[in-house]
Amino acid sequence: MGDVVLMNFTTADYVIFALLLVASTGIGLFYAFSGGRQRTTQEFLMADRSMSCLPVSLSLLATFQSAVAILGAPSEVYTFGTQYWFLGCSYFLGLLIPAHVFIPVLYRLRLSSAYEYLELRFNKTVRICGTVTFIFQMVIYMGVVLYAPALALNAVTGFDLWGAVLAMGLVCTLYTALGGLKAVIWTDVFQTVVMFAGQLAVIVVGASQAGGMAEVWRKAVNGSRISGLDLNPDPLERHTFWTLGVGGVFLMLALYGVNQAQVQRYLSARTEKEAVMSCYVVFPCQQIVLCLGCLMGLVMFARYGEDSPLDKGYVKTNDQMVLYFVMDVFKDLPGLAGLFVACLFSGALSTISSAFNSLATVTMEDLIKPYFPNMTEAKATLLSKGLALVYGLVCLAMAYLASIMGSVLQAAFSIFGMVGGPLLGLFCLGMFFPWANSTGAVVGLVAGLAMAFWIGIGSFLMRMSDSMPVPPLNTTALPLFDNMTATVMTTLVNATRPRLRRSGVEALYSLSYMWYSAHNSTTVVVVGLLVSLLTGPMKEKDLTPGTVFPVMATLLFFLPERYKEKLCCVTPLSTPQESKEIQPYQMAKKDGNGAALCKEDTVTEDKEMESDRAQTEEEDDLETRAALPSCQLAGHTVEETVF
Repeated sequence: MGDVVLMNFTTADYVIFALLLVASTGIGLFYAFSGGRQRTTQEFLMADRSMSCLPVSLSLLATFQSAVAILGAPSEVYTFGTQYWFLGCSYFLGLLIPAHVFIPVLYRLRLSSAYEYLELRFNKTVRICGTVTFIFQMVIYMGVVLYAPALALNAVTGFDLWGAVLAMGLVCTLYTALGGLKAVIWTDVFQTVVMFAGQLAVIVVGASQAGGMAEVWRKAVNGSRISGLDLNPDPLERHTFWTLGVGGVFLMLALYGVNQAQVQRYLSARTEKEAVMSCYVVFPCQQIVLCLGCLMGLVMFARYGEDSPLDKGYVKTNDQMVLYFVMDVFKDLPGLAGLFVACLFSGALSTISSAFNSLATVTMEDLIKPYFPNMTEAKATLLSKGLALVYGLVCLAMAYLASIMGSVLQAAFSIFGMVGGPLLGLFCLGMFFPWANSTGAVVGLVAGLAMAFWIGIGSFLMRMSDSMPVPPLNTTALPLFDNMTATVMTTLVNATRPRLRRSGVEALYSLSYMWYSAHNSTTVVVVGLLVSLLTGPMKEKDLTPGTVFPVMATLLFFLPERYKEKLCCVTPLSTPQESKEIQPYQMAKKDGNGAALCKEDTVTEDKEMESDRAQTEEEDDLETRAALPSCQLAGHTVEETVF
């Protein structure tokens, strides 16, 4: 370990850490043996669509507030200053757009898996592509998310590495496999409270030891850690207002708009209104979390100044530095260090439990049910629990891989960012552009992923070639290639060295990581639209009602009606009331167990069904007919609903 100083845990710290694991398991067991006892897939995977706004919103917050962010944000602010706080500006649009665009579309279709939407909008191939991409993304991510904080903790405190990994992995697997989504959401709520408590304790005690918040602020100002508004438009700069405030919007959309782990929470809400409200409640919580991370970084700076534990050789990486600081602050206060470690592992538990549950859902809904339509509910539920268990064990295997692959795994963490952008692009292509077809969707997704990996791997290799020793800066160096704990930094993608002006392809490799999501999703949309126009755009009558958000109709309001019809910009999104009436149509397009059938295979059946349905409704209920979009009733002239 060289000069690295180990700070020891007390018995009280171990007790508090153990209490976190016991409480999380207790919540899981409570939901396993109460209520419906997780006997149906609807209850196990979707919490019976009965959750209220507050637990859903805190669960949304906890899912991606991982140990990565708890360790990363303070060291980012300590090293570079408060520029990172401007990420909070992206939360406005990053949560408003999901609330008013993605949630209305997905909730009204009554889906279980977000990727079910892709089949309703395009076809089965697109759905499978989306599902496989998501599984690849989450499996790699969850191993690193489990292993990295345990490694940092082990390096600073000597806390048993595999003891921590196994304790977390097995406890998380247990309560996810037994208690289903209800257990995951309620443990997230508990773990969010622990996260807030741990961070607040560090800030309050650390600030009082430094002489109060006024003194902390004075030292931060003197040390040039309070950043102003940097309006530099250069996309190669790591953090400016534009990269954080605009590029961050796309990052937020990839997380809060189309990621299955989050979509599943919206869909588990009691009503669409509660799902939308949960987005609004997350907003102030996100801002508080960001402020806590920034304050912790400033308190660290007030304690150490430019003379960091990293420079002194007490620790080897930035994320270890945050843990060293916590142990240093709490060295005479037994139990509080344990509270912060509980806070850290709450972040990891909430993230990986959501990963297990969402992976079990997409595997069940997208890869198994469509091929076994006659499976009984009891078998489907048992299989879902088995899948959650299997993914838990896969997570432990990935954590083991992370330990033996070392610095190669630095790239693994970036994969989460690389894959999120193309998936966002795929959903945007389907939701906003009615003429996009399935060929365009598949080619666009492949192009987006290729672009993502090209830039991601290219920048990684370029940084490796640049990683020769350089003269030290007056800020703390981030040793990107020392060991894989460096991956858990928010500063992951750019080394802290004097920036050389790049040109050509190298400039693309130097793109700020905050723009990755925007760049890759735009690639999917542009390529998807071009291919769709070349291969024959989708026609209005072929669209499944409720799958397109009418943003193009609003933007192209000045076009004559006949051009709007050609661009499929006529049919509005159904209101919640109408979506209940559309539901029988959606269900008719699905087989008995909720797996949608390919549109290409069922064109004739659809037309007959729609025609019969139209005639029946004409005889039974003229009012209902008038409320449905025209493309739903083939061969009949129906007044379109406008809202």
